[in-house]
Amino acid sequence: MTAATWVLSDLDSGDVLAAKDPHARERPASLIKVLLSIVVIRELSPDMVVTGTQEDANQEGTKVGIGPGGQYTVDQLLHALVMRSGNDAAFALARALGGPEVALEKMNALAKELGALDTRAATPSGLDGPGMTTSAYDQSLIFRAAMQHEEFRNSAKTPRIDFPGYADRAGFQINNDNTLLRTYEGFLGGKTGFTDDSRHTYVGAAERNGRRLVVVLLRGEKTQSTLAEQGASLLDYGFGLVAANSKPVGELVTKAPEAQPKQDTNQQKNDAVNRPVDDQAASTDTSDENRSAFGNVGLPLVVLAGIAVMVTVAMWFRRRRARAARANRTA
Repeated sequence: MTAATWVLSDLDSGDVLAAKDPHARERPASLIKVLLSIVVIRELSPDMVVTGTQEDANQEGTKVGIGPGGQYTVDQLLHALVMRSGNDAAFALARALGGPEVALEKMNALAKELGALDTRAATPSGLDGPGMTTSAYDQSLIFRAAMQHEEFRNSAKTPRIDFPGYADRAGFQINNDNTLLRTYEGFLGGKTGFTDDSRHTYVGAAERNGRRLVVVLLRGEKTQSTLAEQGASLLDYGFGLVAANSKPVGELVTKAPEAQPKQDTNQQKNDAVNRPVDDQAASTDTSDENRSAFGNVGLPLVVLAGIAVMVTVAMWFRRRRARAARANRTA
């Protein structure tokens, strides 16, 4: 395994079967498109038509081939986003959501809703941007949420589709770039990613004997094997853990943890008044809230220091009067 961080989990129960540094903050690359996919599925009709623009076509990195004036349904763009990781498809869908900034607000709000608190999307496509961050843990629960939607499941496991052309360019076929779809038993789909900052990233899921597992790898390198192949090895390991009835090492949350309410100040005062004397004494000895800024022994020291200052001042005045009296007798 070359990945700096990875998580292997159960897609249905949310049990984390194994992990390495699961909350390490890393760049997601195109794995952030899974988060965008959920927003698109929630908010846009699959039959809605989006007209391609030159700005779509000008996006950096991997593109599916959108052109100005082309007519694309949201469903076609979603397939292009998941199957081929098209940055032009990501930008077109972001426009349909109200623009890139609006799309990012929706993506980050969704991440918070899901409990993906290590995640901040800075671009809809996963291209590196200021503050872009995620974790293998977050990508596991985001992918788990995406797989609850039929539209995403279908896009992830579709081998190929026909895609519209534009202007004088005829329509063409796009293929799913996830190699495990053709080589790994029970593979359900996944997502690949790469940028200079993130290095190689990967998420993939598979089913065997009624158990569905998902693996996420971040910041990996293609040395002796691709990240998809490394993911396949981890999935094998995971199914072995399932067969051995190994205990999980953690779990994926289903929503953001709720903030604990702060206790009412008046209630705190009433509790102090109604507390037994012994309890109040114990609280006085141990509670940081009832200690002075100088600690438990600070107050006596301050009192002693004050007395010493007063004694010193009194002696100074006494010596001064004595000198004045001697001077008067001499005169």
